[in-house]
Amino acid sequence: MGRKVTLATCTLNQWAMDFKGNYERILESIKQAKDRGATYRCGPELEITGYSCGDHFYESDTLLHTWEVLAKLLQDPICKDMIIDVGMPVMHKNVTYNCRVIFLNKKLLLIRPKLILCDDGNYRETRWFTAWTKSKQTEDFYLPRMIQDICGQKTVLIGDAVIATLDTCLGFEICEELWNPSSSHIPLSFDGVEIISNGSGCYHELRKAYVVVDLVKSATAKCGGIYLFSNLRGCDGERIYFQGCSHVAINGHMVSIGKQFSLQDVEVITATLDLEDVRTYRNSIRSRNMVASSSPRFPRVQVDFALSSNDIFLPTYEPKEWQYHSPEEEIALGPACWLWDYLRRSGQGGFFLPLSGGVDSCSSAVIVHSMCTLVCQAIADGDTNVLEDLRKIIGDPKYKPLNARELCNQILVTCYMGTKNSSEETCQRAKDLSSQIGSYHLKIKIDIIIDAILTVFTLVTGVTPKFRAMGGTTRENLALQNVQARVRMVMAYFFAQLVLWTRNRSGGLLVLGSGNVDEGLVGYLTKYDCSSADVNPIGSISKKDLKSFLKYAIFKFSLPALGEILDAKPTAELEPLLEGKLVQTDEEDMGMTYDELSIYGHLRKPGGCGPYSMFCKLVNIWSSILQVQDVADKVKHFFRRYSINRHKMTVITPSYHAETYSPDDNRYDQRQFLYNAKWEWQFRAIDIAVKRYLKMKEERMHDIGNLIHSKMHPLKDTVLDRSFPDLSGSTGIHDNFSSTGRLGVVVSESVPKCSKDTNTLPKSNVPFRRGAVNSSVHSDVLSF
Repeated sequence: MGRKVTLATCTLNQWAMDFKGNYERILESIKQAKDRGATYRCGPELEITGYSCGDHFYESDTLLHTWEVLAKLLQDPICKDMIIDVGMPVMHKNVTYNCRVIFLNKKLLLIRPKLILCDDGNYRETRWFTAWTKSKQTEDFYLPRMIQDICGQKTVLIGDAVIATLDTCLGFEICEELWNPSSSHIPLSFDGVEIISNGSGCYHELRKAYVVVDLVKSATAKCGGIYLFSNLRGCDGERIYFQGCSHVAINGHMVSIGKQFSLQDVEVITATLDLEDVRTYRNSIRSRNMVASSSPRFPRVQVDFALSSNDIFLPTYEPKEWQYHSPEEEIALGPACWLWDYLRRSGQGGFFLPLSGGVDSCSSAVIVHSMCTLVCQAIADGDTNVLEDLRKIIGDPKYKPLNARELCNQILVTCYMGTKNSSEETCQRAKDLSSQIGSYHLKIKIDIIIDAILTVFTLVTGVTPKFRAMGGTTRENLALQNVQARVRMVMAYFFAQLVLWTRNRSGGLLVLGSGNVDEGLVGYLTKYDCSSADVNPIGSISKKDLKSFLKYAIFKFSLPALGEILDAKPTAELEPLLEGKLVQTDEEDMGMTYDELSIYGHLRKPGGCGPYSMFCKLVNIWSSILQVQDVADKVKHFFRRYSINRHKMTVITPSYHAETYSPDDNRYDQRQFLYNAKWEWQFRAIDIAVKRYLKMKEERMHDIGNLIHSKMHPLKDTVLDRSFPDLSGSTGIHDNFSSTGRLGVVVSESVPKCSKDTNTLPKSNVPFRRGAVNSSVHSDVLSF
């Protein structure tokens, strides 16, 4: 006879240090789990405090309030007759651990500390916590007196142990332990643990949802057993968006799957499963059983409680296939949900967005429109929490949106800030898009402010700066562009504070930024311009992905105006027009294409390449389209631009984290902001490699000449016949090298190719201009 258990895992949208709200969401998840017949409930990592408390974890108040929340949970009748597993920090012997605390009927069963901490990406867990290093060992933990009074117990075991019920055995992993090669689920499964839970704090990155799914499927396929993955969701106060995806798996199959993106604060995922399926599956893997028979034993906490039901007719869950979002859908959903959390928790009345009519600012606008669509859908589905939050934002207790366009008009103000250098085309594109998404749109001219600033400068100095097109120097040209950009930032904040006042509404607006990750990487922005905002939904998304997103949005949200925006060349519109036409483009200014920037970014981080290593990889990747000296010049140009402008990252707007090569130096990309931009030692290594390559090429051509000569004179001694195929298709001799690379460096096939390779990426309209690169790379002065 099978033994069927109903288990619950949950996704919670917690908020760091919001103990009241976090408690209410935890309690709601327990209630929903109990209503569905679950006898075990697993919650996310650090769900009581919220994950992103940072240095608040050093404060004794944080630990005190955590125990106060746990005390309320212990006493609530909803928690009766269910094993409940919550995540919280615990200090033991003056050391703070990231723990799971498991309790049943007002009794604490076990405190299980995290064994392996995470310090990569945006994680910095060892700053606040210590890993439990006493494998398969426990100690007595002396409970706070407020807990002793409730539980009637002075101590509880803390350490690496499992819980044995009357019918099965429960074990625990915490987030990073699943990712680590020495995962806890392996020895747990060998010791007969049939149900393993993982309370996690896993954040979103584009194209990465499959990682946790594959890990859990692999773990349960290899070891057998039931696996419950519980994750946070939303913005809990930081740049990251916790991506949900809570699920239940058994023996390599997903049986219950939660949402990745949602405005829902509490989502409970349950599954009814047969423990005999686990036992049969494991017993059939003979090699596993040989190892398990000699595996070390975990300490067991014996509990007089059964998880299983006597109802033999209770239906069990069937396997499901995971449906992944496309990158375009991820961009439409992830930043939109993150903005909603930020807006409702900031207490502001909406967003103010300088809308230039280009790809970047229009992407930010469409993401807000996507957010409005999600809000309207949630309200239509009966989510009263979303409606209540929206009414607080609008300031109307009876407000209910008619549709996404009407809502967008209430909470998004877009503004075209034109100058005499702006074109009519960009102004019209901004107007058309604002009309289609429904934003409250403004159009202003800022020339009078810029002229006033220049007048003051001339009165003080006696000279008037000129644009380069009018005979000015490069420094004058740059200063005149920057003053326009900075005036836009000042006007954006001024309008953001007062626009709602003009519409008879209280509160202010959050200023949205719209710089992409590629521009941040090389500093193609003005310090304290419109890149300086309150939050930026696209700051960690590449230009290439943003264009794909807008193509998707044309049909998803019925926004035909995006077609013209995509066709236009990216431009800052800060230099004078020539006969009413643009003469300035972003790629011309940078001396590199956006596709190339994406390649540089991936190689720098996460590829871990400095100038020399990047050159060694690119000389292979771009071997069919560029000469080796051209590759060297491009790499040097990128690193000079990157290092000269790195200081701008110290004031970059907090952005939604989505990309692995984000240059955000707050926590993710920690490097100095003052560089020796000459890179003398590193660039010398590149020069030496170029000379070595040219010498190798000369020797190879000499060998080819000898080979041709020997074939033309067959009576003479010949060397071994070797062929050198011409991949270009021409009839001449082609210098073709092996797949290991011209310099003997093996290149991963996963590294993206150069934008000029027409077989993989669209060819840039900006040709490679070697002279332009060479003339710009000698400027080692910080750019502002």
